Amino acid sequence: MTPEESYDIIVIGAGPAGSTAAMYAARSDASVLLIDKKKDIGTPIQCGGFLPCYEELEELLPGADLPDTLKDIPKSCIHTSTRIHRFIAPNLEPKEFEVPANVLDRSRFDKHLAREAARAGAELMIGTRADSIEGDGVSVRGIHGEFTIKAKVIIGADGPTSLVAKTAGLIDRNDEMGRAVALEYELTGVDIDSEAVEMFFGRDYAPGGYAWIISQGGDTANIGVGIRQPLCEKGISAQDYLHRFMYEHPRAAPMFEGAGITAVISGIVPVGGAPPETVKGNIMICGDAAGHLIATNGGGIPTAMVGGKVAGETAAGAVSGTCTLSDYEHRWREQIGLEISTSVYVKKLMDGLMRSDPMMSTAMKMITPDQMKAMQRGRLPEPVKKILKSLNAGFG
Repeated sequence: MTPEESYDIIVIGAGPAGSTAAMYAARSDASVLLIDKKKDIGTPIQCGGFLPCYEELEELLPGADLPDTLKDIPKSCIHTSTRIHRFIAPNLEPKEFEVPANVLDRSRFDKHLAREAARAGAELMIGTRADSIEGDGVSVRGIHGEFTIKAKVIIGADGPTSLVAKTAGLIDRNDEMGRAVALEYELTGVDIDSEAVEMFFGRDYAPGGYAWIISQGGDTANIGVGIRQPLCEKGISAQDYLHRFMYEHPRAAPMFEGAGITAVISGIVPVGGAPPETVKGNIMICGDAAGHLIATNGGGIPTAMVGGKVAGETAAGAVSGTCTLSDYEHRWREQIGLEISTSVYVKKLMDGLMRSDPMMSTAMKMITPDQMKAMQRGRLPEPVKKILKSLNAGFG
């Protein structure tokens, strides 16, 4: 396709945040161009697809105006459903709580969201990379050719290494403790508890994070590790840790005997929280580009989509003159800011304990299942705060 010379809004990145931003901006009658560097939206997959059910999301993000696309998810986009979240301490003691959830087929789900944006009136250009941004001009190149397209507002939903955010000087993520590396295998031929999502802790398998097993239904599953480099053994890669988990973990390894790897998924997860500013001039950022995720679990689909909705609506409002772009800052923070910032604080308290498996096991033994669920939601019950501070003080 040949794009128009200018649009009200250009959205860069057609993941959950970007497609949601484009859809809501287009619904508000703005002219919108959504571009993505991938030739096939949703592939390659760069993260898992665990998504709590809508009722859980209402409790998880009580101040958020959730996008309707989080409620009306086509069955074709869902691999399976789970109901249990199970934590496995380094000493192998389990603790669990209920979390009704869906496991998404991320490729189909991302395509679905992009189609919804197109149905709302947004134009879509795939296989198109944004090379540079100067003022109101975005230089792009790809399968449709090379163009410089003008926009009144530019929304960056282009991930943790966001060109848009860097161009505006909104992020400087050199802090390795604020960045996790995730590596995941899709397996077939596994024997797991299909109703549970299991999260495993321990320095030997997932330093600074956790390993996970998530059913995709039947005998298929995703297994993976999320790690942070400063807490890793020197010279040991994410793949090394994943293989340790898959082949050596005393509880997990028996589940994978004879399993085959059908896909490899990797990505960077920005767990350091949101930057001080997420809007500058005519530029806004949302999703991973803006740190819109819950740091305690690395989950970012619902928060990214809430951020995208706020970005799209605010951008359209600014174009029509009913608000200003600067309104975006307080709008998204009012809806999801507390959960994001609290989750970062909880993660930092846990960081000290993650350096010692015995201390981590002790903490997990002292924290109740309900308190664990609250922590997963980016909240910090006062009793848990006292436990973590006490253990950190003793460890220090």
